[in-house]
Formats: sequence, C-alpha cells, structure tokens
Amino acid sequence: MVTRRARSSTPDGWLKPGLSIGAFVPVASIALRAVTRSLDANPIAQVENELGLAALIFLIATLACTPARRVFGWTWPPRIRRELGLLAFAYAMLHVSMYVFLDQALDIGAMFEDVVKRPFITVGFGAAVLLVPLAITSTKASIRRMGFDRWQRLHQLAYVAGALAVIHFIWRVKIDVSQPVIYAAALCSLLVARVAFWIASRRSRSTTARRHKRRIVAA
Repeated sequence: MVTRRARSSTPDGWLKPGLSIGAFVPVASIALRAVTRSLDANPIAQVENELGLAALIFLIATLACTPARRVFGWTWPPRIRRELGLLAFAYAMLHVSMYVFLDQALDIGAMFEDVVKRPFITVGFGAAVLLVPLAITSTKASIRRMGFDRWQRLHQLAYVAGALAVIHFIWRVKIDVSQPVIYAAALCSLLVARVAFWIASRRSRSTTARRHKRRIVAA
C-alpha cells in the first residue's frame, strides 16, 4: 500500500524539463503539418482552434493543482502550477495572435465589430484579458508586494477566465458540443472542490475558535 508520505515524496526533478518538452508538442505538431501541407482546408481556423484548446487544457491543469494536493496528498502539482499558468497564457496569446494577424490581418475595425457583435468572440476576448494580470503577477516578488491574501484573491480570476474560455469553446463549436462539455464538466468539478475546501476550512476555523473560547471560560 502506498502511503500519503510516499506519494508526497515522489522525486520531481523530471517535472519542469518534462513539462517544457511536452509544452512544445502542440506547436511542433502544427508546424509539422504545415510543412507537410496536411492541415485542413481552412488551416487558419484549425490552428486557431488547436492553440485555443491547448490554452484551455493548460488552464484547467493549473486549476487542478490545489485539488490534487488536497485530495491525493500530492505535493508535486503545486510546484509546476506557475509554469502551467504561464503556458496557458502563452497559448492563449498565440490563439489571439492567429486571429489578429492572420485571420483578421490587423483590421481593427473588423476586430472591434467581432468583439461587439459576436458573443463567442466577446467572451473569448474577456478570458484572454483576464489572463494578462495573472501572468504579470505570477512571480514571488508580486506575492511579496501585493501580500498573499490580495494576490490569492486576484488569482481566483483564473476560474472566471476558465469559465469564459469554456463558454467561448461551446459557442464556437455550436453543433457538436460534446468535447467542450467535457472541459466544462472538468472545470465545474474543480470549482465544486474549491468551494468544498473553503467550507471545510471555515468550519475548521469555527470549531477551533469555539474550543478556544470554551478553554478560556473554563479557566
């Protein structure tokens, strides 16, 4: 039987190098298919979709780090949480760049009209914007400067960004929403877990406070 201690002490020297290598797989796959001309009939849309999906996967993986530690006792996921978050941001920016530079060819008027009139682009743009302050404040220096409580409240926006990204995905697909629904279910599960942890923490603090009060009264 594997104990929690054994799981928690799993060597993690391979984690960041492995993550760095794996992070390039989506881009490498796209580049290879572009060189071999094996992309779809609409390559720009295909690349946009794949980059956006990679961003969503990395974002959900980022949000899964704390539940993985709390539920399974794993200590290694939080060690790569920052890297996962930055990868989500990087792929989101690549996704947006494809739209801005190749899809719309820097046509500001057309892009503004899209953001205003096409709901799936509106929420996708909102998700991308929310990731910017999270990426900027991902450093330890930002935590010290802001204070952990304020920093933590800010980074809870990752759940909002994830929700907007899932909605963007569902509205973009329109017909067969089976794939985006899977990611929506994963995100909802993580949010439920987060709420459950918060409730358990509040109850624990309340119980501790009552016990402390009874000890003071008894004394």
